[in-house]
Amino acid sequence: MNLSHQKLGFASALFLPLSLLLGGCHQRSAMAENPPTTASDTAATTAMAPTPNFAATNDADNSGRNVRDRNNNNPTAGDQGNSDADREITQKIRQSIVSGTNDFSMTAKNVKIITTNGKVTLRGPVQTEAEKTSIASIAKGIAGEGSVDDQLEVKTNP
Repeated sequence: MNLSHQKLGFASALFLPLSLLLGGCHQRSAMAENPPTTASDTAATTAMAPTPNFAATNDADNSGRNVRDRNNNNPTAGDQGNSDADREITQKIRQSIVSGTNDFSMTAKNVKIITTNGKVTLRGPVQTEAEKTSIASIAKGIAGEGSVDDQLEVKTNP
């Protein structure tokens, strides 16, 4: 009789976690196949479901904003020149923008600087018109007045 109780306890110890695991998997797949349609269904599902991964449920779709990058006439970071002179121009502009001597926003400090055959293209958003003007001025001071294509955009908040 003592051996019988041990076998029963051992079987229960194996069966319970396995049934919980399979039951939980079935519940998630059922939720994926039949998503909640009403507010009360959503509340009930949320109460029993694990916290969702925000990034997984809200996929980033920047294609609308980046349509211009598909145009072969607009340079991207992949078009950066590999010559020593091109890299040096880009480096000097970037160092000047991120140096502690100005009060540029983080957005402005992350603009794209693409130098190809001595011609600099500035692309990306900035917070203010003053940042746009200042960054273009820095680039023109380093690369030369006629060597800068300013495509910076002042960021608008929706």
